[in-house]
Amino acid sequence: KQRSCPRRTLCRPMRAIGKQLAQNKRLPATNSIFMPIDRRWWALLGTVLLITFGTRFYKVTEPDHICWDETHFGKMGSWYINRTFFFDVHPPLGKMLIGLSGYLTGYNGTFPFEKPGDKYNETRYQGMRYFCTTLGALIMPMGFDTVYDLTRSHEAALLSAAYLIFDVGLLTLNQYILLDPILLFFMMASVWGMVKISKCTAAGGSYTVRWWCWLTLTGTMLACTISVKFVGLFVVLLVGLHTASELWLILGDLGKPIVETIKQVACRALTLIVWPIVLYTFFFYIHLQVLNRSGNGDGFYSSAFQSRLIGNSLYNASMPRHVAYGALVTIKNHKTGGGYLHSHAHLYPKESGARQQQITTYTHKDDNNLWLIKPYNKQAVPGGKLKLLRNGDLLRLEHVVTKRNLHSHSELAPMTKKHLQVTGYGELGVGDSNDVWRVLVVGGRTNESIHTVTSRLQFVHYLQNCALTSSGKQLPKWGFEQQEVSCNLNVRDKFAQWNVEDNQHKLLPSVNFSVYAPGFFARFLESHAVMLQGNAGLKPKEGEVTSQPWQWPINYRGQFFSGSSYRIYLLGNPIIWWSNLVFLLLFVVVFLYNAVVQQRRAGQAAISQPTPVADESPATADICSCCPDSPPVKSSGDAHQAPLEPAVSLQAAAWLFVGWLLHYLPFWAMGRVLYFHHYFPALIFNSMLTGIMFNYIIRSLPKWMQHALLGALLAAVAYSFVLFSPLAYGMSGPLANEPNSTMHKLKWMTTWEF
Repeated sequence: KQRSCPRRTLCRPMRAIGKQLAQNKRLPATNSIFMPIDRRWWALLGTVLLITFGTRFYKVTEPDHICWDETHFGKMGSWYINRTFFFDVHPPLGKMLIGLSGYLTGYNGTFPFEKPGDKYNETRYQGMRYFCTTLGALIMPMGFDTVYDLTRSHEAALLSAAYLIFDVGLLTLNQYILLDPILLFFMMASVWGMVKISKCTAAGGSYTVRWWCWLTLTGTMLACTISVKFVGLFVVLLVGLHTASELWLILGDLGKPIVETIKQVACRALTLIVWPIVLYTFFFYIHLQVLNRSGNGDGFYSSAFQSRLIGNSLYNASMPRHVAYGALVTIKNHKTGGGYLHSHAHLYPKESGARQQQITTYTHKDDNNLWLIKPYNKQAVPGGKLKLLRNGDLLRLEHVVTKRNLHSHSELAPMTKKHLQVTGYGELGVGDSNDVWRVLVVGGRTNESIHTVTSRLQFVHYLQNCALTSSGKQLPKWGFEQQEVSCNLNVRDKFAQWNVEDNQHKLLPSVNFSVYAPGFFARFLESHAVMLQGNAGLKPKEGEVTSQPWQWPINYRGQFFSGSSYRIYLLGNPIIWWSNLVFLLLFVVVFLYNAVVQQRRAGQAAISQPTPVADESPATADICSCCPDSPPVKSSGDAHQAPLEPAVSLQAAAWLFVGWLLHYLPFWAMGRVLYFHHYFPALIFNSMLTGIMFNYIIRSLPKWMQHALLGALLAAVAYSFVLFSPLAYGMSGPLANEPNSTMHKLKWMTTWEF
């Protein structure tokens, strides 16, 4: 009798497979450990490895100049070797691994990585490229084994691996000093481990050494994925959803006590939640311990954070505790990632308010951040006497380098039109009444003295009654892409808070500021706040080529990795990408059709058999997971591919479809700048889905026809790789839009720029 299952849409019971296994006299139903060797599987895996490493390591050291984002991540690897602190919007693991690979292969961290196109000359950059390429190459065998475990189909696994191997875009992304091959490796390893856990659980192997190893490996890979880029959260969600689905099915296994479910939940929580969190925190601990020297990223962090960096002006600093008139100070915006109050000898353009000197915030330290505190009605304190600055005082701030005063008036700000413009005004420190500001201590008492670093301050304009603030908006090129400073009529603006960082005064005694240095967890939390804010603030620069999510699946436009006489162009193999879309749409149609058919059959069964018939509860091994259990085996040697129910293949494809959705749809909601390479995690799921759907569609055909169709598709994919491989391996000569170019006939879309 068929058993009705309310979860059959994604997880259909695998009772038929369980019975096949139980009836097989040569292999117990729950024993998949001592299966005879599947020689065909090993032969195919060897072929996949051979082709993968052959295509990935061919010309891996060419071109011998900086390509695309190698200028960023190679430079960051150098900073790890030199222990120099920097700011980046991504977590640290990928850059630490790049630095470690360079260090272990003889790179000394001195190459500047200034701009794309710079020659490496005698620099030992090869080790970092080999490392990234190796991780990128391991994606293909893991994809092969993942699809095989999901379907028990050699054909589906081989086709999925071929789609990954012969995509020239994935090849290009794998061969350079980038975070992408590292991210994709850890992401694929997480999915591979997820499927192995499911397979081991379905085979009755819970709590065995192998089961614990796969759980620990998966948790480790999840931690590593999100430690490379925050988009690793998407694969964390996928594994979390899949784990919740399995636990729900285990809860419904009435043959096991409720204690079994509790044990499963506890084990998975320990290895897939607690362990990744510990590991993720540990990576940041290493990051903060290694980068202990002051660098160009200091200014993105709070004054207290900077006091832990060797070489920073605040490290073991001795400076006055109190702030007084006549002091030379730097003033830092107190928000996360806030910059220093800054000015330079350039004017606002005509269309941006009064043509007076620009005032900005700047995240790097230089002399243009220095300000002199003066009384509001005098140039200096009479007689050189010491007078402390107190809560509620009126003052003027003079820019030390240009001798102009901090000023505001009724003109609108250049970017935030609800705010007023802030400028530098006057000559040799002499201005007008619009230079007067009242300093207030946030939450302070009347007449309270102002302290260096720890006092949170507001500067309220005396005449306009607006608060000096950093709007967070980036100025155009005329403002050197620094942050806008304006005056907000809403004085409760949370970004209108500042603190004095550097404080120089010859009449005040100095104290040591090491007591204010934060501990690890305070710096850990601040690092995340700065990274998240930096990610959200990534906007396209003027003239920069970006892309939109709708363009990615259709391979609308690529991007140059190298634009010199030796050109590299990141573009997907069009045969693979466009057929991926076809199979993706076919899956949606077939899945919905099957859901409707199953629902109608369930209704018909309820009508024809109104009286419920008792049925034994399913065992855990019979309950569905994302992959089938071990197949029956022939008597001699080679494992035989068991015929699976169509629903099993659809169920496996459904989880890959969920993976594709999780790695693609969130980009539609992102406000940050986006690039073509952001689609490649989703592409991996789509390529594995294609192998499963192709095998599903041809399953009812004769074997000879199945093999003929598979061979034809593999040949087409391999031939298209040969045609488009110059995009990855390097092009020279005329561009493709010229008739005498060797690539002219391959420019199938006008938006392709190679």
